Amino acid sequence: MSRAVFLDRDGVINPLVYNPETNEYESPHYPEDFSIYPTVIRALRKLKEQGYYLFIVSNQPSYAKGKTSLENIKAIEQLLAEYVDSNGELIDKYYYCYHHPDGVIEEYSGACGCRKPGTLFIKEAVRQFGLNEKECWFIGDRDTDVKCRKSMGMRTILIRNKHSVKNAGKETSDEYASDIYEASIIIIGRKENELQGVHRAIHERNDGNHTNN
Repeated sequence: MSRAVFLDRDGVINPLVYNPETNEYESPHYPEDFSIYPTVIRALRKLKEQGYYLFIVSNQPSYAKGKTSLENIKAIEQLLAEYVDSNGELIDKYYYCYHHPDGVIEEYSGACGCRKPGTLFIKEAVRQFGLNEKECWFIGDRDTDVKCRKSMGMRTILIRNKHSVKNAGKETSDEYASDIYEASIIIIGRKENELQGVHRAIHERNDGNHTNN
Protein backbone atom coordinates (compact mmCIF):
# COMPACT_ATOMS: atom_id res chain seq x y z
CA MET A 1 0.00 0.00 0.00
CA SER A 2 1.04 3.60 -0.62
CA ARG A 3 1.77 6.50 1.70
CA ALA A 4 0.78 10.15 1.49
CA VAL A 5 1.03 13.57 3.06
CA PHE A 6 -2.20 15.55 3.40
CA LEU A 7 -1.70 19.31 3.54
CA ASP A 8 -3.87 22.08 4.82
CA ARG A 9 -3.57 25.12 2.55
CA ASP A 10 -4.03 28.46 4.33
CA GLY A 11 -1.27 29.03 6.87
CA VAL A 12 0.75 26.11 5.50
CA ILE A 13 1.06 26.66 1.74
CA ASN A 14 0.12 30.34 1.67
CA PRO A 15 0.06 33.12 4.28
CA LEU A 16 -3.15 34.09 6.00
CA VAL A 17 -4.38 37.59 5.17
CA TYR A 18 -5.50 40.23 7.66
CA ASN A 19 -9.19 41.08 7.38
CA PRO A 20 -9.91 44.51 8.94
CA GLU A 21 -13.65 43.75 9.07
CA THR A 22 -13.15 40.88 11.51
CA ASN A 23 -9.76 41.95 12.93
CA GLU A 24 -8.50 38.43 12.20
CA TYR A 25 -6.13 36.68 9.83
CA GLU A 26 -8.10 34.55 7.38
CA SER A 27 -7.81 32.77 4.06
CA PRO A 28 -7.27 35.15 1.12
CA HIS A 29 -10.55 36.37 -0.36
CA TYR A 30 -9.18 37.81 -3.60
CA PRO A 31 -6.61 36.50 -6.10
CA GLU A 32 -4.42 39.56 -5.63
CA ASP A 33 -4.07 38.72 -1.91
CA PHE A 34 -2.78 35.22 -2.59
CA SER A 35 0.91 34.35 -2.30
CA ILE A 36 2.91 31.19 -1.57
CA TYR A 37 5.54 30.63 1.10
CA PRO A 38 9.03 30.47 -0.47
CA THR A 39 9.91 27.01 0.91
CA VAL A 40 6.77 25.23 -0.36
CA ILE A 41 8.09 23.86 -3.66
CA ARG A 42 11.30 22.63 -2.06
CA ALA A 43 9.32 20.81 0.61
CA LEU A 44 6.91 19.24 -1.87
CA ARG A 45 9.77 18.02 -4.04
CA LYS A 46 11.54 16.42 -1.10
CA LEU A 47 8.39 14.53 -0.13
CA LYS A 48 7.74 13.46 -3.72
CA GLU A 49 11.28 12.13 -4.00
CA GLN A 50 10.52 9.91 -1.00
CA GLY A 51 7.50 8.39 -2.76
CA TYR A 52 4.67 10.24 -1.01
CA TYR A 53 1.40 11.13 -2.68
CA LEU A 54 0.55 14.76 -1.87
CA PHE A 55 -2.94 16.13 -1.33
CA ILE A 56 -4.38 19.51 -0.39
CA VAL A 57 -7.37 19.25 1.97
CA SER A 58 -8.78 22.66 2.80
CA ASN A 59 -11.90 24.25 4.30
CA GLN A 60 -12.88 27.26 2.19
CA PRO A 61 -16.10 28.65 3.74
CA SER A 62 -15.65 32.33 2.84
CA TYR A 63 -18.28 32.25 0.10
CA ALA A 64 -20.74 30.40 2.34
CA LYS A 65 -20.17 33.11 4.96
CA GLY A 66 -20.72 35.92 2.44
CA LYS A 67 -17.15 37.24 2.58
CA THR A 68 -16.23 36.81 -1.08
CA SER A 69 -17.48 35.25 -4.31
CA LEU A 70 -17.13 31.62 -5.34
CA GLU A 71 -15.38 32.90 -8.46
CA ASN A 72 -12.68 34.50 -6.33
CA ILE A 73 -12.20 31.32 -4.33
CA LYS A 74 -11.86 29.23 -7.47
CA ALA A 75 -9.50 31.78 -9.04
CA ILE A 76 -7.20 31.41 -6.02
CA GLU A 77 -7.37 27.64 -6.34
CA GLN A 78 -6.38 27.98 -9.99
CA LEU A 79 -3.43 30.22 -9.13
CA LEU A 80 -2.07 27.60 -6.73
CA ALA A 81 -2.62 24.71 -9.16
CA GLU A 82 -0.91 26.55 -12.01
CA TYR A 83 2.06 27.50 -9.84
CA VAL A 84 2.50 23.97 -8.52
CA ASP A 85 2.12 22.42 -11.98
CA SER A 86 4.71 24.80 -13.39
CA ASN A 87 7.15 23.33 -10.88
CA GLY A 88 6.49 19.69 -11.68
CA GLU A 89 2.85 18.73 -10.95
CA LEU A 90 3.67 18.03 -7.32
CA ILE A 91 0.11 17.85 -5.92
CA ASP A 92 -1.80 14.70 -6.83
CA LYS A 93 -5.27 15.98 -5.95
CA TYR A 94 -6.99 18.99 -4.38
CA TYR A 95 -9.92 18.62 -2.00
CA TYR A 96 -11.86 21.78 -1.10
CA CYS A 97 -14.92 22.07 1.16
CA TYR A 98 -17.06 25.19 0.58
CA HIS A 99 -19.61 24.55 3.33
CA HIS A 100 -20.08 26.19 6.69
CA PRO A 101 -22.57 25.21 9.44
CA ASP A 102 -23.66 28.84 9.86
CA GLY A 103 -23.38 29.94 6.24
CA VAL A 104 -25.55 32.66 4.75
CA ILE A 105 -25.57 31.06 1.29
CA GLU A 106 -28.25 28.38 1.53
CA GLU A 107 -26.63 26.00 -0.95
CA TYR A 108 -23.46 25.84 1.14
CA SER A 109 -24.93 26.21 4.62
CA GLY A 110 -25.25 23.31 7.05
CA ALA A 111 -23.38 20.26 8.23
CA CYS A 112 -21.33 18.14 5.82
CA GLY A 113 -18.84 15.30 5.90
CA CYS A 114 -16.13 17.04 3.91
CA ARG A 115 -15.48 19.97 6.26
CA LYS A 116 -12.52 19.21 8.54
CA PRO A 117 -12.35 17.62 11.03
CA GLY A 118 -14.68 15.50 8.90
CA THR A 119 -12.73 12.86 7.00
CA LEU A 120 -14.82 12.32 3.85
CA PHE A 121 -12.08 13.62 1.53
CA ILE A 122 -9.35 11.67 3.30
CA LYS A 123 -11.31 8.43 3.10
CA GLU A 124 -11.89 9.11 -0.60
CA ALA A 125 -8.14 9.51 -1.17
CA VAL A 126 -7.37 6.35 0.84
CA ARG A 127 -9.70 4.34 -1.39
CA GLN A 128 -8.69 5.91 -4.71
CA PHE A 129 -4.93 5.77 -4.15
CA GLY A 130 -4.70 2.61 -2.03
CA LEU A 131 -3.17 4.35 0.98
CA ASN A 132 -2.05 2.86 4.26
CA GLU A 133 -3.31 5.37 6.84
CA LYS A 134 -0.56 4.46 9.29
CA GLU A 135 2.00 5.53 6.67
CA CYS A 136 0.30 8.89 6.11
CA TRP A 137 0.83 12.33 7.63
CA PHE A 138 -1.29 15.46 7.94
CA ILE A 139 0.41 18.86 8.01
CA GLY A 140 -1.78 21.71 9.24
CA ASP A 141 -1.91 24.77 11.48
CA ARG A 142 -5.22 24.18 13.30
CA ASP A 143 -6.72 21.75 15.77
CA THR A 144 -9.18 20.62 13.09
CA ASP A 145 -6.22 19.24 11.11
CA VAL A 146 -4.92 17.34 14.14
CA LYS A 147 -8.38 15.86 14.78
CA CYS A 148 -8.29 14.23 11.34
CA ARG A 149 -5.35 12.16 12.59
CA LYS A 150 -7.38 10.83 15.52
CA SER A 151 -10.14 9.71 13.18
CA MET A 152 -7.89 8.11 10.56
CA GLY A 153 -4.87 6.82 12.48
CA MET A 154 -2.43 9.12 10.68
CA ARG A 155 0.41 11.13 12.21
CA THR A 156 0.31 14.92 12.29
CA ILE A 157 2.64 17.88 12.23
CA LEU A 158 1.26 21.17 13.51
CA ILE A 159 2.75 24.27 11.92
CA ARG A 160 3.35 26.93 14.56
CA ASN A 161 1.78 29.84 12.70
CA LYS A 162 1.45 32.95 14.88
CA HIS A 163 -1.73 33.93 13.05
CA SER A 164 -3.41 30.58 13.79
CA VAL A 165 -2.76 30.48 17.54
CA LYS A 166 -6.41 31.00 18.53
CA ASN A 167 -7.38 27.94 16.46
CA ALA A 168 -4.66 25.61 17.76
CA GLY A 169 -3.36 24.25 21.03
CA LYS A 170 -6.22 22.16 22.39
CA GLU A 171 -5.21 19.07 20.40
CA THR A 172 -1.83 17.36 20.77
CA SER A 173 0.12 16.82 17.57
CA ASP A 174 2.74 14.10 16.99
CA GLU A 175 5.27 16.69 15.84
CA TYR A 176 5.59 20.48 15.54
CA ALA A 177 7.35 22.59 12.90
CA SER A 178 7.92 26.23 12.04
CA ASP A 179 6.99 25.78 8.36
CA ILE A 180 6.26 23.19 5.69
CA TYR A 181 9.93 22.68 4.83
CA GLU A 182 10.82 21.79 8.41
CA ALA A 183 7.79 19.48 8.43
CA SER A 184 9.09 17.68 5.34
CA ILE A 185 12.46 17.16 7.02
CA ILE A 186 10.72 15.68 10.08
CA ILE A 187 8.69 13.25 7.96
CA ILE A 188 11.71 12.10 5.98
CA GLY A 189 13.77 11.76 9.16
CA ARG A 190 11.08 9.66 10.83
CA LYS A 191 10.87 7.42 7.76
CA GLU A 192 14.62 6.88 7.68
CA ASN A 193 14.73 6.11 11.41
CA GLU A 194 11.95 3.56 11.04
CA LEU A 195 13.74 1.88 8.13
CA GLN A 196 16.95 1.73 10.16
CA GLY A 197 15.00 0.14 13.01
CA VAL A 198 13.62 -2.51 10.66
CA HIS A 199 17.11 -3.23 9.29
CA ARG A 200 18.51 -3.56 12.81
CA ALA A 201 15.74 -5.96 13.79
CA ILE A 202 16.39 -8.12 10.72
CA HIS A 203 20.13 -8.08 11.38
CA GLU A 204 19.65 -9.06 15.02
CA ARG A 205 17.25 -11.84 14.08
CA ASN A 206 19.70 -13.20 11.50
CA ASP A 207 22.53 -13.04 14.03
CA GLY A 208 20.38 -15.00 16.47
CA ASN A 209 19.63 -17.64 13.87
CA HIS A 210 23.35 -18.04 13.11
CA THR A 211 24.11 -18.39 16.82
CA ASN A 212 21.45 -21.06 17.25
CA ASN A 213 22.81 -22.96 14.30
